[in-house]
Amino acid sequence: MTFLVFIFLLSFLQVESARISSSSPIFGPRQVTGLLGGSVTVKCFYPRTSVNRHDRKYWCKESTRRCVTVISSNGYTAQDFAGRATITDFPEQGIFTIEISKLVESDISFYKCGIGLNEKGLSFRVKLDVSMGPKVPEEAELYYIELGGSVAIDCVFDTKYGSERKYMCRMGKTGCSNVIDTHGNINETYKGRVLLSPQELPGSFRLYMTQLRKEDSGVYLCGAGTYGEKGESKELDVHVYQETSVPQGRHIINGVIGGSVSVECHYDPRGNYTLKYWCKWRKNGCNQLITNLASMIDSYEGRIVLHDNPENGTFTVIMNQLTAADAGYYWCMTDGDMERKSTKELKIIDGQPGLTGPKVIDAVIGTQVTIPCSYPCKYYSYQKYWCKWHNTGCQTLISSEQNQTGLVVNCDKEKRTLYLTFDQVIQTDQGWYWCGVSHSGHLGETMAVHLTVNGDAGLPNAKSEDDGISNTDSENPQNRDAAGDIPSPSSQDHDSSKVILSVLLPIAAVCLLLATVFVVVKFRLLKRTDLVSVGSYRTNISMSEFENSRDYGAKDNMGINDAQETQIGGVDEFITTPGNVEGAEEPPKVKRGSKEEADLAYTTFLLQANKVAQGEA
Repeated sequence: MTFLVFIFLLSFLQVESARISSSSPIFGPRQVTGLLGGSVTVKCFYPRTSVNRHDRKYWCKESTRRCVTVISSNGYTAQDFAGRATITDFPEQGIFTIEISKLVESDISFYKCGIGLNEKGLSFRVKLDVSMGPKVPEEAELYYIELGGSVAIDCVFDTKYGSERKYMCRMGKTGCSNVIDTHGNINETYKGRVLLSPQELPGSFRLYMTQLRKEDSGVYLCGAGTYGEKGESKELDVHVYQETSVPQGRHIINGVIGGSVSVECHYDPRGNYTLKYWCKWRKNGCNQLITNLASMIDSYEGRIVLHDNPENGTFTVIMNQLTAADAGYYWCMTDGDMERKSTKELKIIDGQPGLTGPKVIDAVIGTQVTIPCSYPCKYYSYQKYWCKWHNTGCQTLISSEQNQTGLVVNCDKEKRTLYLTFDQVIQTDQGWYWCGVSHSGHLGETMAVHLTVNGDAGLPNAKSEDDGISNTDSENPQNRDAAGDIPSPSSQDHDSSKVILSVLLPIAAVCLLLATVFVVVKFRLLKRTDLVSVGSYRTNISMSEFENSRDYGAKDNMGINDAQETQIGGVDEFITTPGNVEGAEEPPKVKRGSKEEADLAYTTFLLQANKVAQGEA
């Protein structure tokens, strides 16, 4: 009775140990087999954390009570294994290996490879068998993948299986259930996450698994033929561990017809990746759409772009002008030592694009073009931009805060519209332009517009010697249409009128300015002049000319005695002056009015006229 209880407890402990091993982040082969007198190598994987890289690694042999250390990284080796057991750690790869040579039958047992202290640290249970030979069974290939990661598996078989069905299946209690095969059968659980790609060598193929989940851990077979009936197969042991430093992002992306989607693909920035690309998953392959090396499918021109940001380990793929045919699974792919893949499912749902505007613009060289892009309220606080599309990316044009001759991006927040304006388009402006939004460094929705630049703006052409050779082309409508760049007579007259107006308008403006100056000067002169009547004449006499008119009169009459009579027109007027001018005291000046000044000027004028008359007589 006691013996049965002991057997039950031993079986229970073995099952529990196996359960703990399967959930442990430490992973290794479930069973290894070596020839008697030969050697075996056990490879154990562990998460590459700082603690794990520096912690103790060990290999111990299970007994009824505990797991006795055989060898450890601290330099200890059990006496029975001295000289025939070694342990080597590769911390950068997260692997340590144990090699045991000169195998004997007493080596057959259950062992554990682990980190830390025996029975208290992380460990994985391994069964070691010793065979008498001559051959040992082929061991399963081990694949240790982080959660959400990916793996590539090469399955190589004889060329005689070139035309046979290729497959991958998962081992279970009732057999091996199909995962994928070359006949187009795919398990729904793995749809969009697994890919079978034939290789150049007949009979060989490569398997890709991505977006791995914890429940994907297990034993698989890849083979040629039919499992259990014909052909060959090999065992694959896949273990998915929990810890990962690489974010995964969303796996389902929703888009609408005519709209766009933006997908962020993550990779480890510490890795050495030279190639990043985006491909559309199919049952028999993955159709590469665009890469970071400026290669892409022609049918996606203007529709797709890839932005790489190696600093934070992401590359962003933007697709716009979506159609119903774009729905499906897509893969983010990288190359390098630690090749990464992730899958995204694009679903086309009902709805309208957030960014709206014309999709095609036709323009003529030299004309002004404005392209509007309207956005909804939800994008009010987002950053907006226009960029010109190339197969190497989308070059951002100037923002509303900047300026550049001939090209302006302006945002009218009241109308919620972002405008791209060309003062005068040229031929090189032709191409695809994207209006887009971004928020907190993440690229969002986009709208694509194609600008076509045609012909000439009809600018006047300079005359050349060839203009006089023939007039038939300008008179013949058919030839004029064929030439395209020859303006019609009406357009020439219209251009001539423009030239005449451009010359006459400045001249007229100058004349008007001169006339205005002349009137102002004349007005100021008139303001200082009084109108004086002399007989039947009216004349303008400036009072400044007669400012000292009394002095003039005294000098002109220096020889006149006490009084002198002068008769003009029968009217007697007397002017009395002092006899001795020099000795006379000058009377004080009396302020005269305008009328008095005019009378005095008139009298002086008469005296001068009289003197001239006497001299002639």
